[in-house]
Amino acid sequence: MPRKTMIEAVREAMDVMMGRDDDVVVFGEDVGFFGGVFRATQGLQAKYGKSRCFDAPISELGIVGAAVGMAAYGLRPCVEVQFADYMYPAYDQIVSEAARLRYRSNGQFSCPLVIRMPTGGGIFGGQTHSQSPEALFTHVSGLKTVVPSNPSDAKGLLISAIEDPDPVIFLEPKRLYNGPFDGHHERPITPWTKHELGDVADGYYTVPLGKSVVRREGAAVTVLAYGTMVHVAMAAAADTEVDAEIIDLRTLLPLDLEAIEASVRKTGRCVVIHEATLTSGFGAELSALVQETCFYHLEAPIMRVAGWDTPYPHAQEWDYFPGPARVGRALLETVEL
Repeated sequence: MPRKTMIEAVREAMDVMMGRDDDVVVFGEDVGFFGGVFRATQGLQAKYGKSRCFDAPISELGIVGAAVGMAAYGLRPCVEVQFADYMYPAYDQIVSEAARLRYRSNGQFSCPLVIRMPTGGGIFGGQTHSQSPEALFTHVSGLKTVVPSNPSDAKGLLISAIEDPDPVIFLEPKRLYNGPFDGHHERPITPWTKHELGDVADGYYTVPLGKSVVRREGAAVTVLAYGTMVHVAMAAAADTEVDAEIIDLRTLLPLDLEAIEASVRKTGRCVVIHEATLTSGFGAELSALVQETCFYHLEAPIMRVAGWDTPYPHAQEWDYFPGPARVGRALLETVEL
């Protein structure tokens, strides 16, 4: 099976779907001729032409607003917001239009729209290139929210998202874009070699939305993570030798609550990890759900490990979001309670 980076996997997903369905269009800032700031769309304009893959003005509101209109009239736009930090001007279009179109029209219209956004830290981008705003989307009824942790999932999930009849927010962790990440290093190991990259099947395949996967089986504590934090959790479990069961959520909404319940009822303990700030982060929702559904099985309080409740600190990036040391301490404290 070919081994590829997440950027290559994301590009292949769009390529596959553009080849299968003439209604799939790709656009955004620098997406066409330049191939995107991270080169995720490189070569698509040359292959499919300027009517299928094209550049948009520097207006996130305009990009998403135009995409909502296209989706309402039968196209399947897959648009890129250059960084998740830039999505705020488009938030009204996402929440008031895309998420509500099916309900507002009593099912007469749908919005098969995918909004791709590079998310999270890891490139020393500072406050305006490092945010993790997933909780702003999981709060909105009518949206699906996806965060892959590896190239194979990224391709299969993106294909599923493009085929979905409703709007999907597709958050791509920047720290995983261009090579391997072992959970310890601030940057991916370079140069990247093929044996270090992810296995990604050629051609068409899907990974279903709403299904998590167990990345590491264990009996002492359940760890809920997504995106980059899956790799951090794996490193922390190995460092501490805690018998942790690590669940890669993959899709935040719809959420695979059944798998979470089964794991927590087995282990009796739960640690939730995410890169975003702690207060009102998605980890709070996960903690509440575990408390509600697994109360009589819990042997220790649910613990959250997250980013600081501060604006993103450029100079202290590695300390800001959870690393193996912080996660490891949480694992040890939880199993010792």
